[in-house]
Amino acid sequence: MPTTRTATADDVAMITQHRHAMFAEIGFSTPEALQTMSQHFRPWVQRLMAAGKYVGWVVEQDGLPVASAGFFELEWPPHPFDPASEARGYLLNFWVEPSHRRKGLAKGLVKLAVAESRRRGLRVTTLHASDAGRPVYESLGFRRSGEMMLVESETFRSDS
Repeated sequence: MPTTRTATADDVAMITQHRHAMFAEIGFSTPEALQTMSQHFRPWVQRLMAAGKYVGWVVEQDGLPVASAGFFELEWPPHPFDPASEARGYLLNFWVEPSHRRKGLAKGLVKLAVAESRRRGLRVTTLHASDAGRPVYESLGFRRSGEMMLVESETFRSDS
C-alpha cells in the first residue's frame, strides 16, 4: 500500500530527478537544457524548502519513491481574482512513475497541494498542465486560462 509523506531536504535529489523526468517525458526541451535546469533547480528547491516557500510530498511503495509533487508560494500582485492578496499558490513537479499511474496517486497529491494553498489563505492556485495531467486537474476544478508566454531561448521547443 502506498504511503505519502512530506518531503524533506533529504529528498531534494529525488525531486530534481522527478522534475527532470517529467520534462523529458513531455518532450519540452533538449537533454542539455534539462541537465542545466536540474543543476540550477536543486539549490533553488533546497533554498525554498528551507524558507518554507516550497512544500513537497513523496509517495512511497515498499520504501521506494513512486510519485512526488510540490507546492510553491510565490509573490503576486493583487489581482481581481484575489484583490487583497500579494501571493498565490503554484503547483509543480508532479511526477508518477509509469508503473504506478492510473491509481489515483496524482489526484491525491493535487489534493494535498491545494490544501496547502488553502491553509496559507491563498485564493488563487495555478499550474501548467501536460496533456496527460490536464484531466486530473480539471476533475478537481482547475480550468484553462488565457496565459501566454514569450521565451527568449532556443532550449524551448516552439512546437510544444
